[in-house]
Amino acid sequence: MTSTGPRNAHDVVDVVALGESMVTFLPSRPGRLADVPSFERAIGGAESNVACALAAAGHSARWISRVGDDGFGDHLVEAIGSYGVDVASVRRDPARPTGVYFRTAGDRATDAHEVAYYRAGSAASVMSAANVDPAAARAGRVLHLSGITAALSGDCLDLLWELTEPRAGRPLVSFDVNFREGLWADAHGPRVLLDLARRADLVFVGADEAEAAWGLRGAAGVADALPEPGLVVVKQGGGGAVAFAKDSGATHVRAPHVDIVAAVGAGDAFAAGFLSATLRGLSVRDRIRHGHLMAAAVLTTPGDLATPPARDHADRLAALDDMAWGTLRLGPGWTTRAQDPHRAEQEVRTP
Repeated sequence: MTSTGPRNAHDVVDVVALGESMVTFLPSRPGRLADVPSFERAIGGAESNVACALAAAGHSARWISRVGDDGFGDHLVEAIGSYGVDVASVRRDPARPTGVYFRTAGDRATDAHEVAYYRAGSAASVMSAANVDPAAARAGRVLHLSGITAALSGDCLDLLWELTEPRAGRPLVSFDVNFREGLWADAHGPRVLLDLARRADLVFVGADEAEAAWGLRGAAGVADALPEPGLVVVKQGGGGAVAFAKDSGATHVRAPHVDIVAAVGAGDAFAAGFLSATLRGLSVRDRIRHGHLMAAAVLTTPGDLATPPARDHADRLAALDDMAWGTLRLGPGWTTRAQDPHRAEQEVRTP
């Protein structure tokens, strides 16, 4: 069940996600930022996206961060809490603002879009081991982190070193590399991310960002560079994803065909779907399939968050044989249509 109210900071939850969330402004129509006349307010943040998706899917999730003592901070806490996420460990900073960013609509053919960030000096950028409750952060079956936090400041990076320190009783540490070159002030970012990933138990990384950050080509090369984690998941866009497990080798699953509305938030949704299936003890193949399905829910909506498919619906789709999975095509509204016992078969059609 999802969280329905404030919890004790040390209550054990399924997943704790720690990182910055920002107020996002989405364009009212296509065009350059200079030309768009108005924007719709939303929320965006890699870790909070994962927490919201997991809570919407029926898991208990906690988001830990800092926000400004301002209206945008109010909006973030209220909006993320409305998904059923425990926000009791979010701290207010009266001296620093909540981060915001604006983006244009992506071009469906090229995924070209414009983004303007206003996050320098934000409240979240001063997260540290001194102002974040480590016991609350560790009170989850899974602790989900990302490389974005590491890039925000030296204090944030020190916090990630602290949280990924090997120790008895540590939760399963999930780390999404999320390499954003523009966030790093120097050239050491890629090495820092590699070192953090090697301290995690589960790593998510896109094939494109592994090449950009580390010069690694091919999923096997990425796995070879990360021998320590028990599971390394390399995302390959429309080509699917491959997971390398220490105990069972490589598992590749193609992504279903998706009629994309906006290519934002899909990586966070994939991580949420994979973690959901991990918490349920499903096979590696089905973890990847659930990741693809959660990503498809976001890809078929304009924002960073979307209504996930009902669990029984997702389970039916994830259980399809390889031929049926290969003909699965998902379009806008697929997660919210009325479900019936034959829904999985109805969704399978030749692209």
